[in-house]
Amino acid sequence: MKRRYVAGSLAVLGAAALAAVAVSASTAGVKKAQGASAVSGSITFDGVWTGAEAKSFAAVIKAFNQKFPNVKVNYKPVGDNLPTVVSTAVAGGRPPDMADIAQPGLIQQFVTKGALKPITYARGVMARNFAPSWLKLGTFDGKLYGLVFKASNKSTVWYNAHAFKNAGVKPPKTWPQFIKAAATIKASGVTPFSIGGADGWTLTDLFENIYLRQAGAAKYGQLTAHKIKWTDASVAKALKTMAQVLRSDSMVGGTSGAVQTDFPTSVNNVFQNPPKGAIVIEGDFVPGVATVKAKAGTDYGEFPFPTVGGSGPAVEIGGDTIVAFRDTPAIRAFVQFLATPQAAAAWAKRGGFATGNKHMSPSVYPDPITRATASAVSKAKNVVFDMSDQQPGSFGATVGQGEWGLFQTFLRNPSNVKGVQKQLESAATKAYKKGK
Repeated sequence: MKRRYVAGSLAVLGAAALAAVAVSASTAGVKKAQGASAVSGSITFDGVWTGAEAKSFAAVIKAFNQKFPNVKVNYKPVGDNLPTVVSTAVAGGRPPDMADIAQPGLIQQFVTKGALKPITYARGVMARNFAPSWLKLGTFDGKLYGLVFKASNKSTVWYNAHAFKNAGVKPPKTWPQFIKAAATIKASGVTPFSIGGADGWTLTDLFENIYLRQAGAAKYGQLTAHKIKWTDASVAKALKTMAQVLRSDSMVGGTSGAVQTDFPTSVNNVFQNPPKGAIVIEGDFVPGVATVKAKAGTDYGEFPFPTVGGSGPAVEIGGDTIVAFRDTPAIRAFVQFLATPQAAAAWAKRGGFATGNKHMSPSVYPDPITRATASAVSKAKNVVFDMSDQQPGSFGATVGQGEWGLFQTFLRNPSNVKGVQKQLESAATKAYKKGK
């Protein structure tokens, strides 16, 4: 789950968590408009979802094929390299038919180049199932180009219930309590934090959650748009707070291990029993990534990202937007299906998923924890979109460079606050100047 739009998201996601409405009529328009049995063809689809998430999307495709059996969707899991892979394909004139993109900035680039096709044909089914703000999320230059299919609450913290119980700690609410709990867990013999540093976006998420709470939503927006510099004092303060987590003796495998640990492994480190680490800091999609057996409430739990300096409830959200590079009857059928409650439910029942689809019943979510993370946004005073996803791709969404690469540099040496600030500002200046 990684945006330009903020206003209205709170009401939208709150509705997604609370509404429980019959869904049978929502697909009728798709079938009637397309003539399900008559639609045929194949679709190439490049996506960021890998591993368990790719299997969940396969379940969505299976549900689609129950209605449109003559359409073959060829999904290719690209992972975090998707921005580079798709951009290269576009430049070479051979883009996939469809893709899911987590970076609105990248979508805007494709729209500007004329590479994307509008999906205005899906406006009707989207308007029936989503509040207006969700359509705005997929609107660029005044036209509808995207459907935010998979949303995520990125302000969640996941923990091993056994490790917490053995250490005698409870889910903390404030940052000082959080750091104190980590120290207590460490003293009990379990490494506190499992950091997936090999995937740089996990580090940007940690920074962004801290910055949102410490600097506030207004400055968060200014830094996102590069209206204040990365050398600003507010950034330094957030980096110093972040460094309290990135202690070599508090991360699974130490600093060198954290830099080499990918996100799925960081989750398994915490969800397995006995655990290698007690805490993994990431979004509501964490359970859907785990490949070890763990039961919600018994083996693992979740709590909201702690407040910092007395900050009010705040949530950072992300979303994967479905876009189309071509326009065919098969593509139209698939895009419209993805806007239905049935498509959302096919993934939601497997976990690691949230949606703005107001006609999907919350009862679909597999456990109380998932239902809680999906509804948490409605209680937040501040809701923002993932910062790095709103920035030029070369700075906010490219493996090994920009924010992803420089936060990995910071992970290796969290005492070098001023040094990484200068590097971040230099990289941001270049990216914003190029506009990509």
